Amino acid sequence: MTRTRWAEIFPGACIWLTFIVTIILSFIRPIWMIYFIILFDLYWMLRIMYFVPFLLLSWWRYRRALKRDWQKEAEAQSGYQDIYHLIFLPTYKEEEHVVRATLSTLAQADYPCERMIVVLAGEERDLERFEQMVTRLKPEFESTFMHLWSTVHAKDMEGDVIGKGSNLHWSGKQILPNILATGIAPEDIIVSSFDVDTLVHPKYFSCLTYLYLTVQDPTHSSYQPVALYNNNLWQSPAPVRVAMFGTTFWLMTELARPEGMMTFSSHSMSLRMLMDVGFWQRDIVSEDSRIFLQGLVHYHGKYRVTPIHLPVSMDTVMTGNYGKALIALYKQLRRWAWGVENFPYMVRAFRQDVQMPFWTKLGWLFKQWEGAYTWATAPILIFVLGYLPFFVAPDSFRSVALFQNTPFTLQWLMRFSMIGLLVSASLALTLLPPRPARYPRIYAYSIILLQWILLPVTFVLFGAIPAIDAQTRLMLGKTLGFQVSPKRKL
Repeated sequence: MTRTRWAEIFPGACIWLTFIVTIILSFIRPIWMIYFIILFDLYWMLRIMYFVPFLLLSWWRYRRALKRDWQKEAEAQSGYQDIYHLIFLPTYKEEEHVVRATLSTLAQADYPCERMIVVLAGEERDLERFEQMVTRLKPEFESTFMHLWSTVHAKDMEGDVIGKGSNLHWSGKQILPNILATGIAPEDIIVSSFDVDTLVHPKYFSCLTYLYLTVQDPTHSSYQPVALYNNNLWQSPAPVRVAMFGTTFWLMTELARPEGMMTFSSHSMSLRMLMDVGFWQRDIVSEDSRIFLQGLVHYHGKYRVTPIHLPVSMDTVMTGNYGKALIALYKQLRRWAWGVENFPYMVRAFRQDVQMPFWTKLGWLFKQWEGAYTWATAPILIFVLGYLPFFVAPDSFRSVALFQNTPFTLQWLMRFSMIGLLVSASLALTLLPPRPARYPRIYAYSIILLQWILLPVTFVLFGAIPAIDAQTRLMLGKTLGFQVSPKRKL
């Protein structure tokens, strides 16, 4: 066993130990389990009550950010004329109309497009399709931006894990000489790594520029927007919508307390940081959070996330078939849960970093472990194993007052926890994209509200189980390749 192999085993071992002990104690010590379940449900209720104010605060900041004239505020800052944006759009077998829509949205930004450099990062495994797409798109858009470049990630390179991270690594290294040849200082270039279906808010780049010019040590920060999955939301199955809204609300809660958050999905950072850390890693799946950790380690803990309370919108998984869409959703969430691979990386990197404060290391390790652990265990304990003692307890125990009263106690705890559900359902209505005319108003919004009834099922099937799957794979030493989620606008 390698020195950090235990760190790969630890997260998965914790969840399976929890489940095994819970099942055994339900049979041999049901009263212990009942006490545990009451305390756990109480903890979960308090956690929800703690998160709701942060969600509301982030939503309020989001609504306020939409109204600000970020371009005017950015132009008023010293150094505004020096800032350029470098935008990576990695793509693999993506439909041309999706890429065209993304480029069109970039062209509609209120920030000057002549200070944007856009890179279409294709794969040699999809070479013919990609080159044909670039040939058609370049005449449309190359005069819009300062540059519209394309790169092709060579296939079967030693040390690469097929996926977004290795593509970005290759693309970044390929275009760096061209960037440096422009004479623009790396400190004046803000890099955005977007999923190719990302539609940015028109004010995104002006807001990003303003923040970059006003925060302390801007090169020691990543910049995280609100991730919405609105591009094809109305056409998506209800479980997909619930899961995607859940992701958005989790991220908004994190944005309200960014001191402990990592980057997720589409986000931005400085070119200087990317050069310092050697660009994205080539051998991982979860490059969106790993690039933050690379900065955290390189700068010995002095790296952070700056929230952007403006949205970027992406596609939900969409296959045209309800069952296949749910399978694709499961695989997407399992890939996100594979972010647990960051835990052994952090253990290994923190051990080697003698300059990072001990408590900083411990705080990040605990947050990474606790997030992965509760993701996998909480839904199972609340909705499944929490009721096991009541089914298997011996007859002699069923007359005990604790046994008879606990179900009512749990019901009241869950009712209080419903506050989080009500808040989520209400806020979801304010984040919806425009309603297609073919969906009657009353029917459409009724479905959006009623879909939250599926939350317990979604919480288990598309929350806990993908997380258990991912952590168990890591525990057993298996890998999880990068699987592109099917995203088709209907």
